[in-house]
Amino acid sequence: MLISESWLREWVNPPINSQTLADQLTMAGLEVDGIHPATVDFSGVVVGEVESIEKHPNADKLNICQVNIGEDEALQIVCGAKNVANNMRVAVATVGAILPENFKIKKSKLRGELSQGMICSASELGLADSSDGIMSLPVDAPIGENIRQYFALDDTCIDIDLTPDRGDCLSIAGVAREIGVLNELSVNKPDNKIIAADIDHQIPIEITAKQACPRYCSRVIEGINVHVTSPIWLQEKLRRSGIRSLGVVVDVTNYVLLELGQPMHAFDLDKIAEKIEVRFARDQEKIHLLNGDEVECTSDTLVIADKDKALALAGIMGGSETAVSDQTTDILLESAFFNPLAITGKARHYGLHTDSSHRFERGVDPKLQEKAIERATALIIGICGGRAAEINTVVSENDLPVRQNINLRRAQINRVLGVEIADDRVEEILERLEMSLNPTPDGWQVTAPSFRFDIEIEVDLIEELGRIYGYERIPTATPVSVDLMQHKKETAFDLYRAKLLLADLGYQEAITYTFISPEMAKLFSLGDQSIALANPISRDMSVMRTNLIAGLVQAMQHNKARQQDRVWLFETGLNFIANADSEDLIQKQRLAGLITGTTNEEQWSQANNKVDFYDMKGHLEAIFQLTGKPDAYSFVAKSYPILHPGQSAAILCDQQEIGFIGLLHPEIERKLQLPAGTYVFEISIEKLQDGRLPAFQTLSKYPEIRRDLALTANSDTTYNEIHACIKAHSPEILQDIILFDVYTGEHIDADKKSVALSLIMQDKAETLTDEKIDAAIQHILQHLSNQLSVTLRD
Repeated sequence: MLISESWLREWVNPPINSQTLADQLTMAGLEVDGIHPATVDFSGVVVGEVESIEKHPNADKLNICQVNIGEDEALQIVCGAKNVANNMRVAVATVGAILPENFKIKKSKLRGELSQGMICSASELGLADSSDGIMSLPVDAPIGENIRQYFALDDTCIDIDLTPDRGDCLSIAGVAREIGVLNELSVNKPDNKIIAADIDHQIPIEITAKQACPRYCSRVIEGINVHVTSPIWLQEKLRRSGIRSLGVVVDVTNYVLLELGQPMHAFDLDKIAEKIEVRFARDQEKIHLLNGDEVECTSDTLVIADKDKALALAGIMGGSETAVSDQTTDILLESAFFNPLAITGKARHYGLHTDSSHRFERGVDPKLQEKAIERATALIIGICGGRAAEINTVVSENDLPVRQNINLRRAQINRVLGVEIADDRVEEILERLEMSLNPTPDGWQVTAPSFRFDIEIEVDLIEELGRIYGYERIPTATPVSVDLMQHKKETAFDLYRAKLLLADLGYQEAITYTFISPEMAKLFSLGDQSIALANPISRDMSVMRTNLIAGLVQAMQHNKARQQDRVWLFETGLNFIANADSEDLIQKQRLAGLITGTTNEEQWSQANNKVDFYDMKGHLEAIFQLTGKPDAYSFVAKSYPILHPGQSAAILCDQQEIGFIGLLHPEIERKLQLPAGTYVFEISIEKLQDGRLPAFQTLSKYPEIRRDLALTANSDTTYNEIHACIKAHSPEILQDIILFDVYTGEHIDADKKSVALSLIMQDKAETLTDEKIDAAIQHILQHLSNQLSVTLRD
């Protein structure tokens, strides 16, 4: 919000400079983003009067003007502006003047005629972005006076960045109140002149949406002259606040908005049919807005209407059909209080953001409406004449916001702020903030003023005391705490080490949103009940994820769309599942991964093979090695809704399922237009926590013996079953089992397969003999035959 410092000092004028003032506001929570001059620098420009005009003898579009600037002789100035006229007061840049961008005015000849200066437009002086002709000054502008003095341009504009809870400071009155409190000064409020009614003319008001609009005020003003130019002081105050002049009536409503914080609107009275009604929009009701747009209203949009049609989006923008124009003579001023909840989000819904909606969304003082009407009436009649009727106010008292009493405890102030503030200082601060106080045995009962929507609980009051007392005056104290070493089991799983391992293998860590769209949640569901957000950021982020795969797939899509064919990603994070037996939310930390593309980066020395199931399985087995008990983990074929049938498996730890691995389902690949061959895994980190501490075993000094076995097994017998059977019935001399071949085809029955194994045997006490080795192998083969029907191949 931009405000003029000189305008602010009309209300309260502390004996401090601009920078100190800005620092005060910032420390009080009204952050100042910047301070800059009210206009660009220029010099040598004075008020002049055009005494005569003659056509330039050598140029059809130029005039020779004699301009009086209060000196002995008039200046001869060649001017090409179409609007230059006799007796017109103008801004004259004299010889030697320096205009913005270091433009120097010199005595010159234009088409052979002497020109002793320049008649300036507003844009040439930095007082407007663009101009249509030279600037016309009021007829009472003193000839010869410096323009900088006449416009009071030696001013600064303060840019304040307000937080959404401080809507009460979106005005000169609000900021002045803060400065007055900070400097213990009284605020010089302008006289609120009561305008007596000259006419008896009322427009009936009907409020059908009372909760959304508990108070609505209007006033008829007849016989105004809209052709009057807004006074310079009014135009300048608006300009320095970032608002351009749009005509006297609109300028006045904007001025009151900036001064008091109350948005207002003026209707052309002749274009209103019979009455004013505040209601919600009818289905598909349309309004032509002042900015030229036509909007189709939703049924939850509050509108200002007459008997026939909607006239304005309440609290946002007026309609063009009832706007004040050059033909307007009678107007209807409106000033209302709208419930912030009725306005919040509506402007954004229609692609708008206005000064009115910005204030109504944050809360406008519900007691300010009649005061604003009186202020605007006095200004309009004082500038462009007219006669006013009585103010017509309709109020629904039960729907107006009520400020509740808050108990402020003396001891709580010290406990929260860490400093004791004297009772009289507490009372002074709160009373200057226009709060009402009643003493209690342990403190005060406080009622916040109607404009402070952010004061609801005790700590809000303590915050007010802290910021006005001065955060810099609160002594700093070093916190005292006891540092306790967190005990961590030596056998615990180290997630950070696992992440480093995945990075070493070629993965990139991803961090995806915990919210996904309903479509993605359904597509990647494993049967768990998902949770929808009550107030999502957007529809694409309205459901909490039940697994991490959907986010990784979306990250892969993002990379694929940017020509990245090899994507290896992993993520650690929480999933969120609704508990079917209670309202509790189940959150589990998970580790998930995704690979697609080739096994290695493209290079000349080896073929670029596509990743497969066993690549990812090997990566997981490397992670399980970190637990110290890799043999506890196994993979068992199992189908999942999101994985390809026949290419998926459950991951087990001590026969308990902890996750899954497999190829994405072809239907998912088709719907999301994913490349074929995308493998994913997800495991529960919680289940990895109980590891085994590695222990040293004495190395044998005796040689190891390798015996290769070619076994015939049923085609549905898995290697895991064979491996487990051998381990369960092998003697201590068996050190390792190596699978080096699996064969099906010629010379093997159709329902059989050949499995080739190497058994590594070694004794710690002696050199193994053939008899001992043969006995061990026969023992193993006997159990394989009995349990799995696995025999030695002929």
